Amino acid sequence: MCESALEGKVALITGGARGIGKEIAMLFARNGSNIAICDVNLEEAEKTAQEIRGLGRESLAFKADVTDSSQVQDMVDKILDKFNKIDILINNAGITKDNLLLRMSEEEWDKVIAVNLKGTFVCTKFVSKVMLKQRFGKMVNLASIIGIIGNAGQANYAASKAGIIGLTKSVAKELASRNICVNAIAPGFIRTDMTSKLPEEVQKKMLSVIPLARFGEAKDVADLALFLSSESSSYITGQVIQVDGGMVM
Repeated sequence: MCESALEGKVALITGGARGIGKEIAMLFARNGSNIAICDVNLEEAEKTAQEIRGLGRESLAFKADVTDSSQVQDMVDKILDKFNKIDILINNAGITKDNLLLRMSEEEWDKVIAVNLKGTFVCTKFVSKVMLKQRFGKMVNLASIIGIIGNAGQANYAASKAGIIGLTKSVAKELASRNICVNAIAPGFIRTDMTSKLPEEVQKKMLSVIPLARFGEAKDVADLALFLSSESSSYITGQVIQVDGGMVM
């Protein structure tokens, strides 16, 4: 894909300060997009925004709780004040609070569902209003293979990611007539700060069930996000694409 695949576009990336979100933000900037970063850690978000500005692109950093409609609306308004449009939304913000079902507290359940699923709904709702007026837009939601196959100790996370898949397909149907494409990415085991903390024996077990015999990198997810946010994917909507090295077939 050419280095100007997103030339002149404006992308909002939630959870964009670190990890996969940052990888997407930097790749989009290198491909011509101006970037708005939303994260609960404003200091980290601003550092990433500074790196993007160093690439010659414009970037805004926001501290916003994606579960709070008023904060999301205020962020969207400020992005419009600066850029007059939002072409791309990457719903990447997400958390885990793992526990076996019988030990899982309601707080652990509620928080993961709120950030991962409600947060995707809230951001999608407010940005879709902008895209409907533009009659154009690309939305990419970060799901997970766990939302497809489940995982012991992650009932809350699996439920939230399965919910994102259902939300993706429903919104894709609602917005398609206005030239808005909505897709989801379901990553497998991707090397991040979060996964690097897993015990070595857990990592070895995971590796043994990946046909490509290696873990994924954040770049693998970012490359697909770029494709789904570009004109190259203009006839693709409502899809859930796995980036998992063949782990789930």
